[in-house]
Amino acid sequence: MSQSAVTQPSLLVRIRDRADNDAWARFVEIYGPLIYGFVRKRGLQDADAVDLVQDVLRSVAGAISRLEYDPARGKFRAWLFTIVKNRLRNYLKVQARREAGSGDSAVAEQIANEPAADDWQVQWEADHQRRLFGWASEQVQAEVEDRTWQAFRKTAVDGSSGKEVARELNMSVAAVYLAKSRVMARLKELVKEAEATDEHV
Repeated sequence: MSQSAVTQPSLLVRIRDRADNDAWARFVEIYGPLIYGFVRKRGLQDADAVDLVQDVLRSVAGAISRLEYDPARGKFRAWLFTIVKNRLRNYLKVQARREAGSGDSAVAEQIANEPAADDWQVQWEADHQRRLFGWASEQVQAEVEDRTWQAFRKTAVDGSSGKEVARELNMSVAAVYLAKSRVMARLKELVKEAEATDEHV
């Protein structure tokens, strides 16, 4: 039986064990780029963004064992967003103080021009959905034959007809749609597994 066919314990439950390196690697693989991309869009340089990601991951590692299921407190992703938002604001405030001392007001202007927290939340959610699909796509592409992936990409992403793709890839039309269906099913499965991480904290 494949690993994906076995019900996996929630990633949140697994990362409570700091020694579960596989769980932490998967957590970082899913959420690290989300955090990094989010703070880079807010003007942080690469090194500062990497430092902030590490700071957030340390905060998660320190707090995750104390989190208990409580539907009233919201979902994990919202909790993670709060940590990211607070670390980012702290970073920007420190930078603004440094820049004020040097006479350069670029960071102070950046803080003044930042959208409201609600806008950040909307952007965070959109970034999460894009990153999650990108992560799942990378996983599936590594699992399937290249021609299967190409059949999926050309029909589902590029919008080519099954007949065109069949001719291009030297497959039957039925094989093209079967490949598309298999890849879609696996993508949904991976996204569902990752979304299960977003249980209430």
